[in-house]
Amino acid sequence: MEQKKAFRIGKFNIIDIIAAVLLLAVAVYGCARLLNRGGSIEIPTTEITYVVRVQNVATELYENAKENLPSPLMASGTRLSGQIESVEMKPFLTLGPDGEWYEDPDHVNLYFTCTATVPKEDVMTTRIGEQEVRIGKTDYIMKSEAVEFQNCTVIDVTWGE
Repeated sequence: MEQKKAFRIGKFNIIDIIAAVLLLAVAVYGCARLLNRGGSIEIPTTEITYVVRVQNVATELYENAKENLPSPLMASGTRLSGQIESVEMKPFLTLGPDGEWYEDPDHVNLYFTCTATVPKEDVMTTRIGEQEVRIGKTDYIMKSEAVEFQNCTVIDVTWGE
C-alpha cells in the first residue's frame, strides 16, 4: 500500500503553516486589545435633581439628618454618583377621634433633595445604583453614609439639559 505524504513547503507542511497563522492572529488580537486599554468610551450623562418624601418619622431625625448633609448616596456599601443635598421638614397630620386632622408633635414628614449623574439614553430609565428613580415610586430606599430610610416616595424629578 502506498502512503501519501503531506504537502510540504521547505521544512514546513500545511498544518504547521495554519498553526503559525493562527498563533500570529491571536498575538495581533492580544496586542490590539492591550493598546486600546487606555482608551475609554465616553458615555453621555445628564444631571438629575429629585425629591424624596419620607412620611411619619420621629421629629428628632430631622435635626440628625440635617447635621450630616450633604452626604453621598450609597448602595451595598458602595458610593454612587450622587448625594443628598438638603432636607426640609413639614408637619405630619393625623386623624383625631373627632374626625379632624391634627399635627402630630412627635412625627414629621421629611423631604430630601438629591442630585445625581446618570447615563443619558434614548429612553430615559433613570437608575441610580440598582434603583429606578421616577415620580410616584413608593418603595425607594434612600441611603447615604449618614442616613437610611425605606419605603420613601419620589415626588419630583428634574432632568438637566
